Amino acid sequence: MRIAFLGTPAFAVPALDALVAAGHEIAVVVAQPDKPVGRHQELHEPATKRWARERAVPVLQPTKVRDGVLAGLLGALSPDLLVVVAYGRILGEDLLGLAPQGAVNVHASLLPRHRGAAPIQWAIAEGDGETGVTIMQMDAGLDTGDILLQRAIAIGDDDAEALFPRLAALGGAALCETLRLLEAGAVVPVRQDGARATLAPVIEKDHGRLDFRMPAARLTARMRGFRPWPGSFTSLGGRGLKVHAAAAGGDAGLAPGAARAVPGGILVGCGEGSSLLVTEVQLEGKRRVPAADFLMGHPLPEGTVLGQ
Repeated sequence: MRIAFLGTPAFAVPALDALVAAGHEIAVVVAQPDKPVGRHQELHEPATKRWARERAVPVLQPTKVRDGVLAGLLGALSPDLLVVVAYGRILGEDLLGLAPQGAVNVHASLLPRHRGAAPIQWAIAEGDGETGVTIMQMDAGLDTGDILLQRAIAIGDDDAEALFPRLAALGGAALCETLRLLEAGAVVPVRQDGARATLAPVIEKDHGRLDFRMPAARLTARMRGFRPWPGSFTSLGGRGLKVHAAAAGGDAGLAPGAARAVPGGILVGCGEGSSLLVTEVQLEGKRRVPAADFLMGHPLPEGTVLGQ
């Protein structure tokens, strides 16, 4: 097929590689504009733009996608299909209906669970045992289109950083499998059950704040889901305290947030009678250290409560 590919971050690159390996033609790559990064706000090009530039594939980086201009440019290329992978913009009807085969999206969850911008992080944070990818025929809604194909994998102990490349590779393979079925006329679209839908909103900094009223198992799941960003943090004596490693435990007789030093680190009370053993921390302005080392220089007074 002749494909117009819309995608921006590194997550989308394995799909491009898989399409080319399967013999499809990438007529154009559409990515978001270069963005300033870092302290000096230097412009960095998206991963998909770099992929395209290295292969002499045309690139478009529109600032707007719903004014008809992009639809006109893509229409002139006569693609058979639009493929959308983590593009980061909502497409209008002019783009969704532009190609004979419409537009398909690689979504990194088992829809209708985790519709939205951050499905990988929320699948982990919500304690799901498995996740996967959905190849979806796009419509005007937010991840509401018909399901063309799904493939699942176990999450295991992965954090978000480890799960991203696994799902990116799975997405590329599932996409090519779907296109083979489309070409053979063998795809049977399945309507999503909206009653089972959950949302996976954009991750914000405050999602990493540890709420010790939650059960410890849920907190450790959120820690994995929000790693590397925004990370997990609380406060100690009015100073920020990042929690880099912790394990869930049973009832320690501590109220939520109450903390005491133990041989393995810092034991913190959590919801439903559970506890969290914090084993690696970083105090605001200091380096990351094992919690046992931290306690040597920062003993915890009786009655210490984290997060106050």
